[in-house]
Amino acid sequence: MNAVHGEDIPHQLLQQDHTYRALAERHHILDDRLASLTQRHYLSQSEQLEESSIKKEKLAVKDQMAQIVRQWSSTHQSSS
Repeated sequence: MNAVHGEDIPHQLLQQDHTYRALAERHHILDDRLASLTQRHYLSQSEQLEESSIKKEKLAVKDQMAQIVRQWSSTHQSSS
């Protein structure tokens, strides 16, 4: 089995793991929405709440993605 470098793992998971790919797509959608909010000079109260909510969800999604990378690394590196 070929060793996979740490920076290649997310790329490989995007192609092979449906859950990881769905999380990455969700993270991208949240990132786009957050960018559109932060470009505004003024945010209404509901937009401020949405911005805060998006930041929290992005962090949770990123944590889930990192957990998948760690699990994949531990199972594939130990079998190399």
